[in-house]
Amino acid sequence: MSDNSIPELTLNPTAAAAEEVPALTLEPNAPAAPAVPEPEKPKAEPVEMDERLLSDAEKKAVEEFSKKIDIMDSNMVLQYGAAAQKNVAGFSESALKSVRTKDLGEVGQSLSELVVELKGFGQEEEKKGLFGLRKKAGNKIETMKAQYAKVESNVEKIARELEQHQVTLLKDVAMFDQMYELNLKYYKELTMYILAGKRKLADVRANELPALKARAEASGAQEDAQRYNDMVQMCERFEKKLHDLELTRMVSVQMGPQTRLLQNNDTIMIEKIQSSLVNTIPLWKSQMVLALGMEHTRQATAAQSAVTEMTNELLKKNADMLKMGTVQAAKEAERSVVDIETLQHTNQQLISTLDEVLNIQKEGAAKRREAEAELGRIEGELKQKLLELHN
Repeated sequence: MSDNSIPELTLNPTAAAAEEVPALTLEPNAPAAPAVPEPEKPKAEPVEMDERLLSDAEKKAVEEFSKKIDIMDSNMVLQYGAAAQKNVAGFSESALKSVRTKDLGEVGQSLSELVVELKGFGQEEEKKGLFGLRKKAGNKIETMKAQYAKVESNVEKIARELEQHQVTLLKDVAMFDQMYELNLKYYKELTMYILAGKRKLADVRANELPALKARAEASGAQEDAQRYNDMVQMCERFEKKLHDLELTRMVSVQMGPQTRLLQNNDTIMIEKIQSSLVNTIPLWKSQMVLALGMEHTRQATAAQSAVTEMTNELLKKNADMLKMGTVQAAKEAERSVVDIETLQHTNQQLISTLDEVLNIQKEGAAKRREAEAELGRIEGELKQKLLELHN
């Protein structure tokens, strides 16, 4: 990402919503569903989220924004980064809507209708060859021409429908490219929020907290002790908020390959349609024309005794060609867009994700209960110590 596309850090949520470039704000209005990384099977190097992920200009923007953060502002802590979370949630909803409203079954139906029409020409001809031997040659060739015209018309109609589906899918592929780039912007925005918050939190714990603690110990005043305790509590809350942002960031990380997967599905279907338009349809047209040509030859060169032999030969050849084309078309129609192993893997990862999220939430709740008990004990010790100082 170039320096010109660096997200602008801001504390104004209205301006952030109006700008096309990502803008960090402390006053958002919507949370996003958290997610966790996929469980590792082969061990991979963990990604450390630090300022090495940023350019020099982005590092400077994070440093300047961190100075504006007030951890003691309870409302700010509650709303910190939620605008970015809302963007990710909206992006996820857009991707889901795109998949939900797309009816790829129409493409499959058109391909199936194409197979039926092309296969039907040979089947009808075979039926007429078996039961229509007594018909005059002129009537037979006219029937075949009429049949050819009907099948050709239907095939052309289906071909136009397939071309329309292809155009729609091409637009969707371009849309997924735009969605992928937009998701990269949200990912960078969340990263900057998190790094800015961690910088501020580290600074408070390294400087302000020790100073407040020393002041409370020196003065022995209850309000100083309470002020120190309040800041400790706010640091814990802000740290948990940053963790929520990290979960949302992981959602954005996963949306990248998921978007590419959807795009790849559309690309595969485009290729199937293209193959039907440039290969299958012209091939079957040539086979139908060939059938008509052979019938003309049969009429011109064979006597009544040879009609049956020529008809049988024609039927055999057409049956072989129909079998070849039908098998090819059936293979293409039956070929899966996504392997079942891929769907099983995706399902397992989703289940594992839900389990890990539940465990993280349970552990977080347990740690907060332990922290509350410990803080109460600390406060009691502090009060007792303060009383001892005056005795």
